[in-house]
Amino acid sequence: MTGLRAKPAVHFGGKYRIIDFPLSNCVNSGIRKIAVLTQYKSHSLIRHLVRGWSHFKMELGEYIEILPASQQSSDNWYQGTADAVHQNIGFIRETEAKYVMILSGDHIYKMDYRPMLLAHLERGSDLTVSCLEVPIEEAAGEFGVMTVDENNRIIKFDEKPQQPNPIPGKPDMTLASMGNYIFNTDFLLDILERDGKRSDSDHDFGKNIIPNILEDHNVYAYPFLDPETDTLAYWRDVGSLDAFWEANMELISPAPELNLYDQDWPIWTYQRQLAPAKFVFDDDGRRGMAVDSAVSGGCIISGSYLRRTLLFSDVRVHSYSKVEDTIVLPGSTINRHCKIKRAIIDSACIVPEGSVIGYDVEQDRANGFRVSAKGVVLVTREMLGQ
Repeated sequence: MTGLRAKPAVHFGGKYRIIDFPLSNCVNSGIRKIAVLTQYKSHSLIRHLVRGWSHFKMELGEYIEILPASQQSSDNWYQGTADAVHQNIGFIRETEAKYVMILSGDHIYKMDYRPMLLAHLERGSDLTVSCLEVPIEEAAGEFGVMTVDENNRIIKFDEKPQQPNPIPGKPDMTLASMGNYIFNTDFLLDILERDGKRSDSDHDFGKNIIPNILEDHNVYAYPFLDPETDTLAYWRDVGSLDAFWEANMELISPAPELNLYDQDWPIWTYQRQLAPAKFVFDDDGRRGMAVDSAVSGGCIISGSYLRRTLLFSDVRVHSYSKVEDTIVLPGSTINRHCKIKRAIIDSACIVPEGSVIGYDVEQDRANGFRVSAKGVVLVTREMLGQ
């Protein structure tokens, strides 16, 4: 799914892109001066930003700027997270902002950034890092993890260690970085300039910047908690097929942890104007219906049965097919007499009539499909020879 598009541009939740979540968090938090740094396979991401997020008015002091890796201050593309910001240091100076928030663009969550900024101010922090509690076995080799004192001051930061330090009193949990930071602007510019001159640096916040400033500067962790329950908040990294499938499947449960129907915290996006979803035929053996499923605009379910399935926009499912526990991305067609379960059908696929997917792992692999560690089958146009 990331073969043709950057991860933040990957579809999610029936009608969104992953980038819509951090951008919506910014807008809902009152942050309306935003820059998006792009690099590889960025065409679909830039197109989505132009179509869905270009309504901000510079005259009102608001904007979303797209900052591709243009090699203005370096002969290289972005080498690391810190280098990406460093190459746009001129833009940061022009904003005359007192604080800079740096966010990952590829995670699914809803977060009000204002309490984090308030904590940053109250502590007199140079840098505040948002974090959450993660099981050690999930964090090993995947996240930057930190050790904090009784005041949440970070005393150690390790980038993707194989043996993360546990949280005191919680031996099975570790404190993982979300990749979201608030810097005092002058401090950020200073450390970026210093790091940029180092030939031995990877120019990355997690690997280089944060570990090197802990001893001499005020660096604090900000635990990301649900504001209503004061417990661990919803946050998903959907960087693997299994994680992507599971996070989407969660949305079609009766009471999903991520509430996309929350009018107080809307998730904004771009979507085409499409006709309502339609279910046709009501004959025995040929009934268009969906159970425990979510179906987006423009879809037509024609005499087929969907169960625990999420259809993105403009999908066609033709007669006598059965689709279960499956995600179908925009513009795909499932032809007649297909049986599909535990699968991800990528955008604009045309699944041939009579296809059987997800019932026999060895056959799926023989057909050229990718099978995840947990048995989820990915089908793309290329795999179908289209």
